[in-house]
Amino acid sequence: MASDIVTNRKAFRDYQILETFEAGISLLGTEVKSLRAGRVDLLGCYAKVEKRGVVLHDATIQIYEKASHETHDPKRPRLLLLNKVEITRMLEQTQRKGLALPVLRMYWKKGRVKVEIGLGRGKHAADQRQDLKKRVEQRETDREIARFKQGKS
Repeated sequence: MASDIVTNRKAFRDYQILETFEAGISLLGTEVKSLRAGRVDLLGCYAKVEKRGVVLHDATIQIYEKASHETHDPKRPRLLLLNKVEITRMLEQTQRKGLALPVLRMYWKKGRVKVEIGLGRGKHAADQRQDLKKRVEQRETDREIARFKQGKS
């Protein structure tokens, strides 16, 4: 059973997600304590394939207040733990097709922190407006159905 720590809702608005990957993440002890307190922000966060593997950039994990003299840098790059097959797939998709690797959410799974990465294509403003229109129409339809059901009972 997975419980969310934080979700990057803006990624679903800005990208058309084609595929998702689950990755472990290499963290320090104070970072884990900050995650347990919910002091993390994924806004503008992305993953990038580098020589040493897939690296998480611009994820802000706040400093743990009760830590001793050893603290961590809140915006440091963090290594993601993936299979070699997944890393090569991400590398070829980002290089050949120009897709991006936005971070979708961070969650707990069996006592470990996992990161869900999406392989996505950036949406244009027209696509975003079209998605907004669909959501508004769906909301209005749901309201009418609920209103009709109330009148029946």
